[in-house]
This record gives sequence, structure tokens and C-alpha cells, in this order.
Amino acid sequence: MSAPDTASAAREIKIDRSRLPEPGPARPFAFPAIEKSTLPNGLRVWTVCHPQVPVIAFDLLVRRGASADPHGKDGLAALTADMLDEGSGDRSAIEMHEALARLGAQFDTDIGSDAASVSVTVLTRFAGRALTLLADVVARPALRDDDFTRVRQLRLHRLTQLRDMPGVVADRAFLKLLYGSHPYGHSPIGNEAALAGMTVDDVRAFHAAAIRPSVATLIAVGECDHGAVVRLATEAFGDWCEASGDAVTPDGAVPAAAALNIIPRSNAPQSELRIGHVAVPRDTPDYHPLLVANTILGGQFVSRINLNLREDKGFTYGARTAFEFRRLPGPFVLQVSVQTTATARAIEESIGEIAGIRGPRPVTSEELALGIAALTRGYARNFETAEQIARAVMQLALFDLPDDYFAQFVPAVARVTTDDVSRVMARHVDPARLTTLIVGDLDVIGADLGALGLGDPVVLPPDAF
Repeated sequence: MSAPDTASAAREIKIDRSRLPEPGPARPFAFPAIEKSTLPNGLRVWTVCHPQVPVIAFDLLVRRGASADPHGKDGLAALTADMLDEGSGDRSAIEMHEALARLGAQFDTDIGSDAASVSVTVLTRFAGRALTLLADVVARPALRDDDFTRVRQLRLHRLTQLRDMPGVVADRAFLKLLYGSHPYGHSPIGNEAALAGMTVDDVRAFHAAAIRPSVATLIAVGECDHGAVVRLATEAFGDWCEASGDAVTPDGAVPAAAALNIIPRSNAPQSELRIGHVAVPRDTPDYHPLLVANTILGGQFVSRINLNLREDKGFTYGARTAFEFRRLPGPFVLQVSVQTTATARAIEESIGEIAGIRGPRPVTSEELALGIAALTRGYARNFETAEQIARAVMQLALFDLPDDYFAQFVPAVARVTTDDVSRVMARHVDPARLTTLIVGDLDVIGADLGALGLGDPVVLPPDAF
């Protein structure tokens, strides 16, 4: 084509820069196959071959988390998890981490409400040595007196620091308001009174009762062969046996909280707000419609609540909502920090948005398309590395999801309709049940709260959580 013809063709292309490009069809996503075995002691071994790079990621998931804390010992599960890598046998904590460092291993522990996990990622050629160290950490920790005293003191210092963080105070207090003495009613770190009363024998007893092979799954992802991993796991974990008894498991009873609560914080320039109630468990059949609904309501920058409180009103830098899915019903929570003088208005607008998406202001087809796109475009990027795939497989093990769950995620989300969004929000989110918590300056905002129609605020002592 000559130069004049090229210029003529270019002039014929019209681009409307006032609109976003139309997205193309969603691409199918295939999650890699999972091979499974169970050792004689009950430990499940799951492997995924991901040979792109010569590394292997091990994750040991134990389905016992903070909700397994015995009554009056909030934080014991997390303290026990923190003690696991403080040495094993004759090795000290320093020697244990030096052994991991010699392998170039990336090591981590984590704990949530329903489970704890210990992970290590190494080059494939060090898989056997790394798995032995992982078994030493999980099944054969030293749990020494002096290490316990040091770790507990560090956690007590951390709790003191957290009292100066309004957002953390709000999160901890909100859980207690929603769940009361239910095992979901405290954060994993626990509280000062419970930690101060714990002993190393408490840790040893919890480890024996809760950290056991029958509730554990070893996940290996990387350049690996299933049979080889099973042999290595048998050598490393073969002598890990069940103990008598069991840890506490949560029941479903939760209290009724007051509609409006405040933790006074004099001279606070902002108010931390939490609004929500106990909602649904992870195994709800409405999971995918709820994800889409939340994305539209408060799960992305262009969500209704963020556009209202940030872009339109200028009350905040950002607002978000989330369904925190757990094995038992988890909370639906709106979280935002607003200007002190805008506290009452922000609460009113937030509750209005929650009520509106249930039906009075149903989502539009444009909002639906944008919400679905936010969840599905780039979905495959969540599974690029061995660590990412291992974390995904942990979700399957924790929530008893089918092996093809991730492959079916995009089609399931794409099938959600505007009617589905209205239906699931009307079914699972009730404005009449919402609990509102404010951490802020009561002297400044108190006079405005009466107009909300939520009743007199319950004033909570700041050191009660």
C-alpha cells in the first residue's frame, strides 16, 4: 500500500475516546490437576505439577485456627503457631532458621479463624531436606520455657501498640460486638488478660490436641512428582501421631448486638466506622452472586459506596465492603475512616447504599458488567507462581471445595444476573440487623447521632477489647 493509501485508511478509523473499549469474551482458565494420597496417620498429601521453574512450594494446612482457642485463652492458637519455629529437638530457634537459610528457603507461618498454615519454598533439589525441617517445625517443636516467655512478651507488647491504632481497635471491637463469646468473636492475637495468664503447658497441650495429622493437608506445588513427594512425606511425617482429645471447635450461636455503639477517642481527627452483621458461610450456594454484589456495592474503587463517600461527598479517602467467608457464617462488613464532622452523614449514606442495592436501587446492566469484569479479567494472574497455586489449593482443602472450583469460577461469575444480585442481597443482608461501631470523638459527633434513628449509642470502654 502506498503512503497516500495508508493515510487515507487511517483517516477512516474513528475512535470514540469518551468511552472505554468494549471488553472481549472471557478466556477459559484451566487449573492444573491435583493428585491426592493419604498417609497411614491420616495426613493428606496433595500435589500439583508446575514445572515452569525448578522450585517447590510446600504448605501444611491445619484446620484449627483462632476459633479453636479454649474458652478464656484467646490467642492460644496464634501463640502456639508462633512457637513452632522456635527450635526442634536440640536445635535452637536461631539454629532452625540457619538450617532454613542454608537451603535458601522462604519460610512463613500464618493463622486465621479456621486454620493455621506453615509454608516453605525451596529449589526442587532441596525438597527432602526442606520437608524434614517443615516436619520438625510442625510435628516436633521444642516448645521451651524461655522461648515461650520471650514470644509471649513480644505479643503482649504488640497488643499494647495496637491500642494506639484506631482501625485495629475498631476491627477487634466489631468482632466482639457481632460474635460475643462465640469463637469467632476475637482476633487471632487474643487479648492481654488471656495471654498474661497462659503458660507453656497450655501451648504444649494445645499443640498436642489441635496440631494433628488427621486435620492436616500437606500441599506441594512445583517441579515435583506425586509419588516422590508421598515418599518424602512418609519419611518426614511418618512418626507424627494422633493425640487423645481434641481442641475446641466453634458452634453457631451468636448474640444480638446494639444497633449503634461508640468507643470514645478524644480529639480524634477522623472516625473509624464499621457497619455490618453476621452473614453466610463459605459453602453458601449464593457465593458467586454475593461476590458480584459486593464488588458493585463496595469491593472496587468505582463501587457505589466509594463513589458516594469519596468522590461525591469527599468524606474519606476510601470505603470498602466485604463478605468475610469462613467455615461457619462470617461477617459482612463496611469499613471506612471519615472526617469526624461527617460521621453521622457517612453512616446514613452507607446504610442507604446497603439498603438500596437490595432492591430499591437495583444494579444496572452497566454496573453488573463492570463488576463481573473486575472479578474475571486477569483472573489467571492469580495462579502464576507455585506459591499462588499452593495458596489456592489450600482454599480447596480448607473449605472442601471441588477440584474444578477455580476452572469454574469465571463461568459461574459470568452467569450472575441483576436479579441474582438483588435476590442474594435481600436474602443475606438486612439493614434492620446492622450493627454500627464508631471509634471517634463522642463530644464532637454525639449530638448528630440521634438523627440516625438507631437509638441511643452504647458507649464502650476503650480497654474492653
